[in-house]
Amino acid sequence: MTDGLFSLNGGPAEVAPGAVHVPGWLSMERQRELVEACREWARGPVTIRHTALPGGGVMSVRTVCLGWHWQPYRYSRTADDVNGARVAAFPDWLAELGRDAVAAAYGDGSAPYGPDAALINFYDGDARMGMHQDREERSAAPVVSLSIGDSCLFRFGNTEGRGRPYADVRLESGDLFVFGGPARFAYHGVPKVYPGTGDPAVGLRTGRLNITLRETGLPRGA
Repeated sequence: MTDGLFSLNGGPAEVAPGAVHVPGWLSMERQRELVEACREWARGPVTIRHTALPGGGVMSVRTVCLGWHWQPYRYSRTADDVNGARVAAFPDWLAELGRDAVAAAYGDGSAPYGPDAALINFYDGDARMGMHQDREERSAAPVVSLSIGDSCLFRFGNTEGRGRPYADVRLESGDLFVFGGPARFAYHGVPKVYPGTGDPAVGLRTGRLNITLRETGLPRGA
């Protein structure tokens, strides 16, 4: 993996073994559909919020979850740190979109994918996401990340720590990023959003939506 800024405008590109960027994967129509769905999910039963961190800090992104509620650093069916409500169900059509995403990144022969949780993050122009691992899941299935709205600088690192080596990728509206296999537990973050770079035709006047799909490996009947 090399340091530097990737701006990938062609087909799928492997940023690191198991980490694939697919520019422009979401059509404009699908982006608009997802924006409307996210607005509905943000209204409840668990409303969108800034997540409080154990050390007393607060995340600058606003988040709402589907299927399972994430809070540092666990999953639950109820949002006990918000209003105690049970989170909205994870829809079948979103799971199907996740399977299509994995196939687009890895090919049709990829392993079966059964996402059951989504974290929907909204970034305004000042929001950031520090380098972190997605490691609360009991499954090593890939993470699917969809970007809509303003572009961002996405930093994809290594599995050993938050520092170098890492690759910087500019994610645009409609882009897909999938990481699994040897890259599944790599550190990653968003050090910068580029305000005003999104197309208002997707339904967002400003800001960035990031939808990540995960397979938790937790009991479905819980």
